[in-house]
Amino acid sequence: MILTVHDARALVERCMVAVGHAADDAAAIADHLIDCELRGLSFGGLPRALSIAERLATMGGQRTPIATVHETPVSARLDGGLQVGYLVAHRATEVAIAKARASGLAVVGASRTWYTGMFSYYLERIAAAGFVGMLAGSGSWKVAPHGGTEGRYSTNPIAFGFPSTTTPVIWDIGTSSVMVGEVVLKGRLGEPLADGLAYDAEGRPTRDPLEALKGAFTVWGGHKGSGLAMCVQMLAMLGGQAVCPGNLDDCGFLAVVVDPDLLGERDAFLQRVSDYAQAMRETRPLDPARPVRVPFDRSLAEREARTRADRIEVADAVHDALRRVADRADRRA
Repeated sequence: MILTVHDARALVERCMVAVGHAADDAAAIADHLIDCELRGLSFGGLPRALSIAERLATMGGQRTPIATVHETPVSARLDGGLQVGYLVAHRATEVAIAKARASGLAVVGASRTWYTGMFSYYLERIAAAGFVGMLAGSGSWKVAPHGGTEGRYSTNPIAFGFPSTTTPVIWDIGTSSVMVGEVVLKGRLGEPLADGLAYDAEGRPTRDPLEALKGAFTVWGGHKGSGLAMCVQMLAMLGGQAVCPGNLDDCGFLAVVVDPDLLGERDAFLQRVSDYAQAMRETRPLDPARPVRVPFDRSLAEREARTRADRIEVADAVHDALRRVADRADRRA
């Protein structure tokens, strides 16, 4: 199924309203998911809207408003109230930017949330405000440490963003060899995983996405990636996350935001970042047809091309399921 950007956004918003979100919150979630689609990360786009609807259908009335449980001039800790992470991380990002504007530095943590999405989405806003940002996130035990076959941490993204005089430099990775959204989408479409990405519940290698969701994913980067993933898990614990959170019950989120002007030379720093990024791009490439890119260059190019084409492709099975969810809102209207 091919949708225009407008129609895809409208479909997601209708779905989010149908499952209980206010119109403003539905629009915020849709903006994030559509940005995933525009940047070529479709597993985090429209299929994720379906996962949100499925998760909320099992939660009943557990959700409570996002609340600040601890605060200083340069910090805050939020209780996400089991609200979807797109809303909680958005709030945490807004708080961090406001505190960095006032004090030059901010540390904001959040817990009791789930599905926080692309960290680069939040870092683009932090960089647009002229700040450097570092984000770390964690959740339920879905990834096995190096040498093991049982989950001991989540896909644990970590991301850094740097403003410049031109486009920001944003590096955003998960520390697992495959992301949850990719595995869920493979399961929906009846497609196998690649070799070496997952174990089943008994610790046997598997390519079956449904068995992988019952077992564990492999870690990215061997023992080095495993150590990084453990550190990310503990960083997110600063926001109050449990040691062993339940499935999609207590993801952690940590934002550290720094104003370069704390060191007295914001404009000069932004120019240095821009100059350094350009030097990276001008590196002699192994393949002349494939020039060296800086983190976030691909995302910007994909977003521009898809926006210009006004075209989002979604699997028929996902589209049909979303239409069924959205129809609930239409029937209540």
